[in-house]
Amino acid sequence: MNEIFLGSFTQQEPLSDAAIEAALAVMRHGRLHRYNVEADELGEAALLEQEFAVQLGAKYCLAVASGGYALATALRAVGVKAGDRVLTNAFTLAPVPGAIASLGAEPMFVDVTEDLVIDLDDLAAKAGHARVLMLSHMRGHLCDMDRLMQICDDADITVIEDCAHTMGASWHGIASGRQGAVGCYSCQTYKHVNAGEGGLLITDDEDIAARAILLSGSYMLFERHLAAPDPSAFERIKYDTPNISGRMDNLRAAILRPQLRDLDAQVARWNERYRCVEAGLRDTPGLRVIERPEAETYVGSSIQFLLLDWSADKVQDVLLRCAARGVELKWFGAPEPAAFTSRYDNWHYAPSQSLPQSDRVLAGILDMRVPLTFSLDDCALIARIIRAEVGAVFQGN
Repeated sequence: MNEIFLGSFTQQEPLSDAAIEAALAVMRHGRLHRYNVEADELGEAALLEQEFAVQLGAKYCLAVASGGYALATALRAVGVKAGDRVLTNAFTLAPVPGAIASLGAEPMFVDVTEDLVIDLDDLAAKAGHARVLMLSHMRGHLCDMDRLMQICDDADITVIEDCAHTMGASWHGIASGRQGAVGCYSCQTYKHVNAGEGGLLITDDEDIAARAILLSGSYMLFERHLAAPDPSAFERIKYDTPNISGRMDNLRAAILRPQLRDLDAQVARWNERYRCVEAGLRDTPGLRVIERPEAETYVGSSIQFLLLDWSADKVQDVLLRCAARGVELKWFGAPEPAAFTSRYDNWHYAPSQSLPQSDRVLAGILDMRVPLTFSLDDCALIARIIRAEVGAVFQGN
């Protein structure tokens, strides 16, 4: 009899007792707005910013309403305006080009490789067409960051890192988000810390930090930030920077602070599960596992594999067969966008581009969440199911 997986791919672990108690403390005093603090009180949002900045080794940090808001704020803070071109990955999620389009700027897509990272040769070829790169570390895959930064430095391109899937990851020991001018992180439920929604932005540039804080809606209360530039940085820009309110509240910040303290332990648990699934899929005929570079420290909260050059009908068959056995896979090659699996040619607000290399790769990408609610036995079972169904379709059974 075929094995069936009965677990949920969308169920998160409950919040820790420490996070629950921190949330209750905020609810008991009722001061949820980040600037609603008593004299000499250090609000939860300000403390979160201070602690995350220290954790990442950054000078400045801003907590905001979502990861997407952090991306759009970063673009505005580095000076992107309507009509500007912004380079970004062809393989990413809709909030990335969406942040660019929200400013009236134009996404210019860079090819994806079979390793699911930005194609650095294509980036070098397009470097003269834009002055900003919004680099998406899509699904947690880091490219050769040394070469990428050299390309961008040589072309005077400002790099904004979208680290929604790489909080806790690093390249050659440098934390994801620390090589570009700005690092942006998501605290949405399916990311590495869970506030339902929320985002964090880090930078070492005082002008970028000051503009971001004013953009987020500080109402000139920037002195209540603990990971902010000197007040003089705000004096230079306070009359010219619009308020586009998107603050994080103290309740979400309170929930996040204990989770960030536990991040390293959670990363180890994700990677244990990732490696279990990866080992079960390795050497499956017709299936390509994505090999991780030695320089990369990754966070295996999801796993991707390629059915490269398969027909759409056969990929769809694999999806249906796995689903019938309880395994939920997402496909970036589907003809219509579904849930989060849209792709660059679905985003009609961006100028049309021809990217045959990316089309080929995207047509073969299958994606699966690896929640911490899965046991290692669950992961081994899921891998057996995928292996069996891919094998059956590949062999024509």
